[in-house]
Amino acid sequence: MENKTGVLLINLGTPDSPSTADVRSYLFQFLNDPRVIDLPWLLRKILVNLIIVPFRAPKSAKLYQQLWTENGSPLLYYSNKVSQLLDDELGQNYSVHLAMRYKSPGIPDVLAEMKKLNYSRIVVLPMFPQYASASTGSALEMVMTEIGKWWAIPELKIISQYYDHPDFIDAIVDRASKYDPGDYDHVLFSYHGLPMRHVDKVYEEGLCKDRDCENEITAENQYCYKASCFATTRLLAEKLGLAEDDYTVCFQSRLDKNWLEPFSDKVVETLAKQGAKKLLVFSPAFTADCLETVIEIGDEYQQIFTQNGGENVQLVESLNDHPLWVSCLKKLVLDVK
Repeated sequence: MENKTGVLLINLGTPDSPSTADVRSYLFQFLNDPRVIDLPWLLRKILVNLIIVPFRAPKSAKLYQQLWTENGSPLLYYSNKVSQLLDDELGQNYSVHLAMRYKSPGIPDVLAEMKKLNYSRIVVLPMFPQYASASTGSALEMVMTEIGKWWAIPELKIISQYYDHPDFIDAIVDRASKYDPGDYDHVLFSYHGLPMRHVDKVYEEGLCKDRDCENEITAENQYCYKASCFATTRLLAEKLGLAEDDYTVCFQSRLDKNWLEPFSDKVVETLAKQGAKKLLVFSPAFTADCLETVIEIGDEYQQIFTQNGGENVQLVESLNDHPLWVSCLKKLVLDVK
């Protein structure tokens, strides 16, 4: 009997096209996820469906039109490419399937295909290095819900986070090798923001602010997104030879003031006003080119910086299909016991 392992690679998702209608459909699905906007059902429906999406969809569609390439969505393009490369690397005893948490290819449809193939084991590998309930947690919940409907459930292995994997860190450092941090006035490590209540919910007692998440990982805060972002940064800073004064950890894409701080756009503005002329920006939570990296950091932060006296915001490109990134994923799968 052939014992074959199916690997389910999961990324966040993207609109099917940059049209307003497709962006609206994507935002409806994304923002109605209770792990993304964790408000009571009725309040979330009113806020998302009647306020946020109707006003945000046309603006976001214009940004997606700037992001779109001849290959379509960069996030979907590179996710597919990594999936194919990983499949080649793992060999004949493994088959890799790609799913998106939102839109296509959807997790239910991909799992339905995997069910027909009768894998003896399934490894679930989200493409989010740092755990967050709104990304990894949401994807894993959907996977478990779908597989929970199966009569015959195979051996299931879940990889929740891997921000400290040596190949992940080395891939980012290699991606930045064409830039000399010494040529820049300051280095930013910009991560996707989250509401403070999301990280507070990690703890059985107390709040995130009661812990030393900026400086250490413990058994208690190991799944705190803020703690893992700071831990990622410490590993990268060490490899890059950066002193603590050389860099800042910050959080982008906030919806209101009660999100993780400091806010990336405000840090960019402040540094410009203080006389900084050149910034080098890493985005270690985003493994593929997307709206938050190419447009938000590359375009919008550049504009903020120059408007306040700065000159150049240099984005370190996402990992995309970097060989060490593929190597990291391969080792994560093969190391599963």
